[in-house]
Amino acid sequence: MFLNMKNQDVFIAHPQTSEQVSALKAFMQALKIKFEVSKNDAYNPDFVEKILQGKKDIEQGKGITLSIQELKNLCK
Repeated sequence: MFLNMKNQDVFIAHPQTSEQVSALKAFMQALKIKFEVSKNDAYNPDFVEKILQGKKDIEQGKGITLSIQELKNLCK
């Protein structure tokens, strides 16, 4: 009798060396666990830099304050 077990758990690992990557791949293959390797960065580095610069600017007192109504007027 074959039981088809479906598990909804997802594991995300963050190996820091090529040895760790190789070991994880070997482990998964040995246990016949399906896996995928994603090399995509979550965010564009230029976007991240702009966000970090904006945070610095606010910490240094640069920036403006808008009321909700002023913001709504800008979005028209």
